[in-house]
Amino acid sequence: MNKLPFHTKNAIILSALITLLLLACLCSIAWIAVRAKNQSLVAEIYQNGTLIKTIPLYLVTENQTFTVTGENGAENVIEVRPGSIAVISASCPDKVCVHQGFRSDSLLPITCLPNHVVIKLRPAKDSDASGIDAFTY
Repeated sequence: MNKLPFHTKNAIILSALITLLLLACLCSIAWIAVRAKNQSLVAEIYQNGTLIKTIPLYLVTENQTFTVTGENGAENVIEVRPGSIAVISASCPDKVCVHQGFRSDSLLPITCLPNHVVIKLRPAKDSDASGIDAFTY
């Protein structure tokens, strides 16, 4: 009977444990991604820290576009699609808000600092919030 050396057995056990750990990580990432996609989201649009509009994204059936006008002629054109929202045009010089694209998760807000516009996505009150009682950015 041919026995494996001790260090070979340890290497096999270690690689099996690492493989199982990686598989567990991939499964949890996939579960989180699927859960985030199934959320019923509400978009809250703030200007200068004041809530100006609330849009339940899960109720949107057709694309809608509207403009948020601010101080000194500042403008943000916002497009709402079923389940997502984006700033598609802005008068600010850097256009970071436009480059953020359409958001369909509540991980990060869309922010236009020069025009003082923030779009936050949050789970709808009637959806499963997974026990989360606060979001921090």
